[in-house]
Amino acid sequence: LFLGVCGDEFSVLRSPQSVVFRDGSWPIPGERIPDVAALSMGFSVEDDLSWPGLAVGDLFHRPRATVLVTVKGVDKLALPVKGVSYPIENAVPFSLDSVANAIHTLFSEETPVVLQLAPSEERVYMVGKANSVFEDLSVTLRQLRNRLFQDNSILSSLPLNSLSRNNEVDLLFLSELQVLHDIASLLSRHKHLAKDHSPDLYSLELAGLEEVGKRYGEDSQQFKDASQILVDSLQKFADEMFNLYSGNAVVEVVAVKTFNSPLTRKTRSILQSPESETENPYNLAYPYNYNYSVIFNIILWMMIGLALAVIVISYNLWNMDPGYDSIIYRMTNQKIRMD
Repeated sequence: LFLGVCGDEFSVLRSPQSVVFRDGSWPIPGERIPDVAALSMGFSVEDDLSWPGLAVGDLFHRPRATVLVTVKGVDKLALPVKGVSYPIENAVPFSLDSVANAIHTLFSEETPVVLQLAPSEERVYMVGKANSVFEDLSVTLRQLRNRLFQDNSILSSLPLNSLSRNNEVDLLFLSELQVLHDIASLLSRHKHLAKDHSPDLYSLELAGLEEVGKRYGEDSQQFKDASQILVDSLQKFADEMFNLYSGNAVVEVVAVKTFNSPLTRKTRSILQSPESETENPYNLAYPYNYNYSVIFNIILWMMIGLALAVIVISYNLWNMDPGYDSIIYRMTNQKIRMD
């Protein structure tokens, strides 16, 4: 039933014993992937997730890190069988901004590492100790190209097969693999951050394989070689990150052929005219946030308590006898002072 709809794949390469992913072919909605990452880290989500693939694990031992790699241009990767994979239903663009905000809010006084990176788009977002750990990480296309031709790059050890060092598309694909290698290498110099109590988050988006498919075709030898090299690099990266966190990290891969709709941010001009009445003919109220009832009850009973307190205090002040209310007034009596 889902063969025509669920062509993309969500895979879990490595996970600790405290996070349980069940074996099965349950499709996961594309827009709920961030909720899966949040729940696996022990955070709450606004809407309940009724997906049976994620079981209730150990609530007192949550993973120290979540690593999510999104690979564009392919709907399935030949990953090793020791992991678990699920089809994706309605693969829409997503982001882990909600998870990053939760980490930044709850662990702002500690040392979390939050890294969100898309090398092909030169898009990077760092929070916490990530600014110091990945200070030397190449993030621009020029930096990535220069990094590939240094002595300690992956070109010296990676079998290129049909790929070429002189093609810009191939270099873009190889530079993303270099980023994976550099992230694990730079983090290994700060192993103490992988052992603290604050959770870390890594979100990477790789589009190099998609460009290779556009350049040579998906049936070409270059695309096949690039896919195999990517699978080997992802597995090596997953093992390195899993070992750096002493086996307490979740490493996930999302393979997406193409997203169904672009991820856009809605903006509104200050000169824009107000919405016409035809857009909301029934004059319906806007949907409430799930915290509305909590805030309403807090404000309601606080106001009732303050009103009752004012009434009681005012009544007692009005009926107070100034001659017997305090020892100050009694000591002013001349007879008591003479005695």
